[in-house]
Amino acid sequence: MKYQSVLSLLETEVAIKFVKDAFERELAAALDLTRVSAPLFVLPETGLNDNLNGYERTVKFEIKAAGKEAEIVQSLAKWKRAALKKYGFGAETGLYTDMNAIRRDEDLDYIHSVYVDQWDWERILTKEERNEEYLKETVKKIYRAFRVTADKVAEKYPALKRELPEDVYFVGTEELEKRWPSLTRKEREDRIAREKKAVFLMHIGWDLADGKPHDGRAADYDDWNLNGDILLYNERADKAFEISSMGIRVDKDSLVKQLEKRGELNKLENPFCKGVVSGELPLTVGGGIGQSRLCMYLLKKAHIGEVQASVWTEEEYARCEEAGIRLL
Repeated sequence: MKYQSVLSLLETEVAIKFVKDAFERELAAALDLTRVSAPLFVLPETGLNDNLNGYERTVKFEIKAAGKEAEIVQSLAKWKRAALKKYGFGAETGLYTDMNAIRRDEDLDYIHSVYVDQWDWERILTKEERNEEYLKETVKKIYRAFRVTADKVAEKYPALKRELPEDVYFVGTEELEKRWPSLTRKEREDRIAREKKAVFLMHIGWDLADGKPHDGRAADYDDWNLNGDILLYNERADKAFEISSMGIRVDKDSLVKQLEKRGELNKLENPFCKGVVSGELPLTVGGGIGQSRLCMYLLKKAHIGEVQASVWTEEEYARCEEAGIRLL
C-alpha cells in the first residue's frame, strides 16, 4: 500500500507556514528571545562559521568588489554569540533568527537534505548558570513549546493529532553505552527514542569507553559536558528523529581543552576564540531547531522533501515516486 499524505500539496504549504509561525511565537515567549537578521555568508578568517563535525566542506564564492572569498554559513552557532554582544542584549535575554545553509557533503535520505533551514537561537547566562540543571530547564521550556505547537496543529488539523509524552526524558551518552554496548550509536538512539518517545541525549563530543565519541561536535562552540540533542520518536520510520542540537557554549577552560583534544589550538588565534578566552564575548546557551524537520514531524510526512524544496538524486526521486511521496 502506497503512502498517502494527510494533506494535499497546497494544504501542506499553508500548514508549513502555520507550524512555523506558531512555534516561532512559542519559542520566543518561552526563552525571552528577540528576532534578528542574520548573514547567509561570512568571511572564513573571522572564525564565525560553524565547522560542524570538522570534515564537511563549506560552499565558497568570490566577492568581486571586495576581492575576498566568503563562505555560506553551515550554522550560526558562533555568529549568534558575537551578535548578542554587538546588539547589546542583557542578562536572561537572547535572540533567534532564520538560518539557511547548504550542506554539500550531506548523505541524502528521507530526513537529510542539501538545504538546511532552522531556527538558530542564543541566550545570555551567568557563570553560576553554566550547569546541567540550567541546561535541562531550558530543554524543558523548548519541549513545552513543541507540545503547545502540536496541540495547535491538532486543533486546526484533527487528523494530525500527536501524542507527545508529558515530559522529555534526560539521558547521557555514557549511560546508553553501558545499557546497549553492542549496538551502534544510531541504534542506541533508536532504542531510547522508541522507549521514551521524547529524549534529550546529553554529553556529545568527548570519547566514550570504547575510545570514540557518540557523535562529532565542533570544539569551539558547545561545551561537550553541557550539550545534547532533542530526539523525538518517528513511528513511521521506527527511528529516533533529531529535532534540535543545543548546549551551553564553551568558556575559556572548556574551549582550550576541546581544541587541544582535536589538535586545533591554532584556532585560538581567530577573533571569535580570542573573544571567548578574554571574556569579551558573553557566556551563552543556544542551539538550532530544524524548521523542516519540525514541519515534517507535526504534519506526519514521510520525507523532508515534502516540506522543503531541494535537489535530490535520481534514485531518491524514483524511490519517492514509487512510494507515493510527492516532493515539493
